[in-house]
Amino acid sequence: MTSRTELFVKQAAAYAKARPVYPGSLLKMLAAATKQQDLAWDCATGNGQAASMLSEHFKSVVATDISDEQLAHATLRPNVRYARMSATPTLEELQRIVGPEGSVDLVTVAQALHWFDLEKFYAVVKYVLRKPGGVFAAWCCGIPQVSPEVDMLGDRFYLVISGPYWDKEVTAIIDAEYETIPFPFEPVDERGIGPHKISMTKEWSFEDYMTFWRSCSAVQTAFDQGIDLLTDEVKDEFAEAWGPTHQMRTVIFTLALLIGTINS
Repeated sequence: MTSRTELFVKQAAAYAKARPVYPGSLLKMLAAATKQQDLAWDCATGNGQAASMLSEHFKSVVATDISDEQLAHATLRPNVRYARMSATPTLEELQRIVGPEGSVDLVTVAQALHWFDLEKFYAVVKYVLRKPGGVFAAWCCGIPQVSPEVDMLGDRFYLVISGPYWDKEVTAIIDAEYETIPFPFEPVDERGIGPHKISMTKEWSFEDYMTFWRSCSAVQTAFDQGIDLLTDEVKDEFAEAWGPTHQMRTVIFTLALLIGTINS
């Protein structure tokens, strides 16, 4: 098992609880961008959040992940088929789990493209996408924004306290909001491939906010080295900035979306 796989396995339960809910309008827009809505593939599905939302717009959805533990927390839908698949599938595995060449109307990757071997994965995407008319979309979102007081501590935790334990290449891509990631696809429309910025909100308790930080790979990496980054002092500082810990607060995420197609 790779170190990255181990991280996602250990984080599975916290990850399922802490991720923001994607706007329904986003998935509706992606479905509308395709010429047909027969089959969607959600790659690196995690707890299946995007896959379950896609099921409202496509006849069938296949949702894959490298982690059985992540899939164990997935949201079940009658037209969603979950399957474990390797990060670099063989042609036989790809055809068996996802489908034959040119069979997929939409491929999505939510909050994971920055982990991929892009050259190999893009070849897979271009193989399975329907031509013309198939659409590929990938997005990421940064750390949550709450208030100036909480955000100051959040920035310090992200950049200073947990900074040494992040994968620097990955965080550089996310921090740039996918501006720097190669994306060899053609625009779907006049708006271009992006990245398009979309604001998402969620009502969180203090515990929800702390669960987000616990779900981050840097926190797990440090913990595996015997270091708990979320010390009592850190948590107390966050709690003081938050206010009454039972108080629900509006949390804002900025999502960066890349979307493209293959016309031939």
